[in-house]
Amino acid sequence: MPRARIAAISHRIRGLLLTAPPVLALDLGGTRIRAAVIQPDGARVARTETETPVADGTAAVVAACVEMLQRARRSADPGIADALAGIAVSSPGPVDPRTGVVVEPPNLGPAFRDVPLTAAASDALHLPAFLDRDTNVAALGERAFGAAQGYDDFIYLTVSTGVGGAIVTGGRLLHGPDGLAGELGHVPVSLDGPRCGCGGFGHVESYASGAGLAKLARALVASGGSPFLEERARSHGDPHRLSAVDVAEGVKAGDPGCIDLMANARRAVALGCVGYVNAFNPHLIVIGGSIAEAEGESLLEQVRTTIREEAFQAVARHVSVAAAALGGDVSLAGAHPLVMSRLGETAAPPSTRTRTRQTASEPVAASPRR
Repeated sequence: MPRARIAAISHRIRGLLLTAPPVLALDLGGTRIRAAVIQPDGARVARTETETPVADGTAAVVAACVEMLQRARRSADPGIADALAGIAVSSPGPVDPRTGVVVEPPNLGPAFRDVPLTAAASDALHLPAFLDRDTNVAALGERAFGAAQGYDDFIYLTVSTGVGGAIVTGGRLLHGPDGLAGELGHVPVSLDGPRCGCGGFGHVESYASGAGLAKLARALVASGGSPFLEERARSHGDPHRLSAVDVAEGVKAGDPGCIDLMANARRAVALGCVGYVNAFNPHLIVIGGSIAEAEGESLLEQVRTTIREEAFQAVARHVSVAAAALGGDVSLAGAHPLVMSRLGETAAPPSTRTRTRQTASEPVAASPRR
C-alpha cells in the first residue's frame, strides 16, 4: 500500500482514527475458518465461514483462509470493498505477530508449523495483513467495542475448549520479547493437580477447560465416582466421548462428582485471577468463552469473592470483573483496532517503530482512559 495512503488513514488522536476505513478479518480456528468485513464501529458485514480442512494439510488450510477472505470482499458492497485498508488475522498461538507467522498451533495438524499466513493473505488480496493470537485480537475487540471500553489496564480471559487470555497494560497488549506472553490458561493453581494438555500439572486449563473437564470426567468414571457420568459413558458407547456438556448436565441432575468437578473448575479460574491481579494490577477482568457463558454469574461472583478475599488488597480493591460482551465474533470485531494500530505503526517515524518492535507490545485503539 502506498505510504501516503497509510499516513492518510493513520492520523490518530490517542490511537483513535479521525476517519477510519473498513478492514477484512480472518479468524482461523481448529474447526472453523471465519471471515468478514469489519466496519469502524465493529459491525460485521459479508460474514462467511467454512470448516477448517485440517486433514487435508497445511496448503489446504491456507487456501481456505484466502478463499474466505476473497469471498467476504466479493460479498461486500463495492464501495466498502474498495475502501478496505488491510487484513487482520487471528489464529491459535503461538504466533509471531511481528513476522506474521503462525508458529506451532496445537489443533491445526502436526505439519502446520511456521506458516507465513499474513504473506499468503496479503499476496492474494493485495492488502497489508497483520497477525496476532486469537485471544489478543479478542481483547482488542472487547476494548474497542465491548466490556473493556474505557480501560487501559485489563485482563481478557476465555474459558472454552481451552483457557486463554490477553494482558493489556498501559493501553497496550503485552506480547513479551518473543511475542508469546499471555498464556493465562497455563498458570499453575495447584502443586500436584491433573496433567494439562501442554504437559504441565495443575494449570487453570487442566481444571476448567472443556478438554480438561472431559479428561477429569473420564477419570471419575474409571474410579466409580459418578453414577451419572457412568451412565452417560454407556449411552455414548465410549468414555472418551464424554464432554464438559455432560459434566454440566450432571450438575443439574445433582450428581456429586459432577458438582465437585465444576466447583473445582470455578475455583481454578478464580485462583488464576488472583495471580493475574497480583502480577499485573489490572482494573478489570473480562471473562468470556462458552464455559464461562454457561456458568454465568456463579463463575463471575466466585472470581470477585476470591479476589476480594485472597488477592493483595492494595490492588484487589481496584478490580472489577465483567462478562465479555461480544460473543463468538469477538476476534472478528478485534480485527479493526488491530489493523488500525499496525497501520499507525507503519506510518510512524522510524525511531517509534523500532521502539515498538523492541517492546513487542501493541497499541490498542482506545476509548477514554480510566
